[in-house]
This record gives sequence, C-alpha cells and structure tokens, in this order.
Amino acid sequence: MSGIRGIFVTGTDTGTGKTVVTAALAAALRSEGWNVGVWKPVQSGEPIGSGLSDAEKLAAGSGISDPPEEVASFTFRAPLAPSLAAKAEGVRLTMDMLYEAGQPLCSRYDAMLVEGAGGAAVPLTEDALLAEWIAFLRMPVLIVARAGLGTVNHTLLTVSFLRQRGIDILGVVLNEGTCAPGVAGVAGPPGVPGVQDAADVQNASDEPDPSVAGNAALIETFGGVKVLGRFPPIGDGPGPRLLAETVHTALDLAPVRSFLSKCLEPSPELSGKAPEVRI
Repeated sequence: MSGIRGIFVTGTDTGTGKTVVTAALAAALRSEGWNVGVWKPVQSGEPIGSGLSDAEKLAAGSGISDPPEEVASFTFRAPLAPSLAAKAEGVRLTMDMLYEAGQPLCSRYDAMLVEGAGGAAVPLTEDALLAEWIAFLRMPVLIVARAGLGTVNHTLLTVSFLRQRGIDILGVVLNEGTCAPGVAGVAGPPGVPGVQDAADVQNASDEPDPSVAGNAALIETFGGVKVLGRFPPIGDGPGPRLLAETVHTALDLAPVRSFLSKCLEPSPELSGKAPEVRI
C-alpha cells in the first residue's frame, strides 16, 4: 500500500518559492528535534552539480547530509513538465516507479517533506497529474503561493482542485520573496536571459504591492484554509540556521507540529490502543 509519513509541499504555480520554503520548514523542524528529511521525487531544468538544482538547494538549506542525487530520485535536463522532460530522455515515469525510488531515502527519517514540481495540475506522468500523485502518497498538503496581486485567485483554485481529489490541506504559506519591490519573481543566474516568469516581469515594480496586506484574510475567508504566515524575502543561498530562524519568526508551525505528532504516534498494534479514525 502506498503512503509516506509527512507533508507534501505544492505551489499555486511554478516559481512560487516551494524549494526555499520546504528547506526552511525542514531546517526549522530539525532544529526542534524532529527527524524529518526532504525529498524531491522528480526535478527538471537544472543538472545536479550546477548548484542550481532544487535537490542541491533543499540539501543545503535544510541541513541534511543526504547527497542531492538521493534527494531527487529523477533529474531531467529539459525545463518541462516532468512527463515531457522524462519522455524527452526516453523514460516513462509511473507513480509506482517514483514511490519505489524514494523508499531508501524515506526509510531514514520519521517523516518527510516532499516537494512537488510546479503546481497541483502539472502532468507528472503520462496518465497522472501531480494532485493524483499526492493522493497516491496519502499526504496532506502545504500550499506555497505568491503573496502579491493575483494570489487569491490562484490559491483558491488550487485549494478547490486539491479538495476535489480528497486531499487534506494543512495551510498556505505566502512567499513575499516573489513580490518584493523591484524583484520580478524568481530570478535565474546572472547573465542568463529569459529565465524570469513573464507574468512576474510584467508585474515587477519599485512600489510595494498594496494587495499583500489583505490577501491572507481573503484566502482564509473564501478558501476555508489557514494561512500560516508570510515568508519574507531572503538572500541567495541561505543556510539552515537563517532559514530556521526565519520560519520561527514568520510562520505559525502549530498545524504542522500537530499533524506530525499525530502521524508519528505509535501504531495501535504497538500501543495496545483501539485504532483512531481520522477524517
């Protein structure tokens, strides 16, 4: 039977900051004594060794000792949706294949933070979207969204899409790093043209985004989900200590801790207690 203990981190889109938020959450939880690891089942667009792949950023930011080649089970060259990037290299991804590839890594930890690719409706395999992979893993979701203008619509659509598939949502993190004044979303390496998201470039401005202050309340009101906080802009290559401190300052981790406490409880067979029914 499939299933991974832990939390799945998805985004409302590509470039919302899932990787830095996932690494920061892992660093914060590990600093509290939780034995959590990070897993990126599939990544594309940057090779391991470049210093730019999500797996390398996850490993460095979270403070784990696992090599990037194990943090990311599959790495493909083309900056495409996983199903297309895999096909371009003659690989036919399946959910069973991804699950089996992650077992050695996941077995080392009590719980995992699993980072997705893009948003919940990204084609993961030839016949499954990312949301179906989350359901396959039987994990609740933390959504990382942009903090600025347009995020209410994107976040509510993501919440609805996940709920239609019976996926529990722990909360939302609004990433201010994608809407800081003068910052056009997630920038690529210096000197490389065409790496910024076109919509972010269009919305870039030297003026603060006035929508940021009210977006969390709107998402909570209309989405029925808790916003854990706003993750602030952070410099390049932040280490585990800075990321952990940022999470402890900016985010409410109570729902995360509560879920982890429940999912790490001894099984009924070991405790002698009657099975708990969770809805």
